[in-house]
Amino acid sequence: MPTSRSHSPVDACWLGSVPYREAWELQRALVTGIHAGRVPETLLLLEHPHVFTMGRGGVAEHLLWSETERRGRAVELVWSDRGGDATYHGPGQLVGYPLLDLRTRGRDVLAYLRNLERSLIAFLAGLGIQSAPGGPGLTGVWVPDHGQERKLAAIGVKLSHWITSHGFALNLSSDLGYFEGIVACGLEGRSPTSLERLTGRLVETEAAARAYGPSFAAVFASELTWRDSKNVWSEAASHAPSPGLEVAREQASPLLNPSLPAGRGDNR
Repeated sequence: MPTSRSHSPVDACWLGSVPYREAWELQRALVTGIHAGRVPETLLLLEHPHVFTMGRGGVAEHLLWSETERRGRAVELVWSDRGGDATYHGPGQLVGYPLLDLRTRGRDVLAYLRNLERSLIAFLAGLGIQSAPGGPGLTGVWVPDHGQERKLAAIGVKLSHWITSHGFALNLSSDLGYFEGIVACGLEGRSPTSLERLTGRLVETEAAARAYGPSFAAVFASELTWRDSKNVWSEAASHAPSPGLEVAREQASPLLNPSLPAGRGDNR
């Protein structure tokens, strides 16, 4: 169910296309500011250039394309600190990173994940798509597609001092062929789908981002205030973590650095 009481307003921002590492750094800076009470809760909406990301549950065996093949297809590889396994981001996919303070929202991570699913389900219903949460042990949003349940939106999040980061990826017109380079979300034989595949409709990513806003606001009982992306980047720059707190992104693989803060959400 949607959150029952109103919370402080949430800033929303459409960032356009942002490389994954830059968006990761932006989130980390804003999380620092939110935790300190100097930055409002924020919903970042964007898309990424082609990238495979491996969450804290990821294993190298779930990378099916070699480095040479990834390079030939201009696909970056990033080991991330979010929860979950392997996933793909790219053009035609709406990515949402809600940076919320769960200290004022019940300190319930499971409720947060379920509300994130509900916000996506409500948005898709407005487009005529009937979807549902995953079954036991599965997160994300699923739809029937050619006789099989397929994932339309993946979820993988991180919690740091009760501040959320990372979030969801909704396939609008994604080139599903890129998912062949990974075992998506660690689920063999469960290929994802897209809105375009289901309906034949092309939905522009920025239009989808702005249309999703009311569903997010309703489920999380918050009023959205849209902000210019330049202001968000500028605000984040003043709250960037100091070098001493920096976790080298090249060492973000859980295989190499098991001491990273735990991520939440299995992104399956």
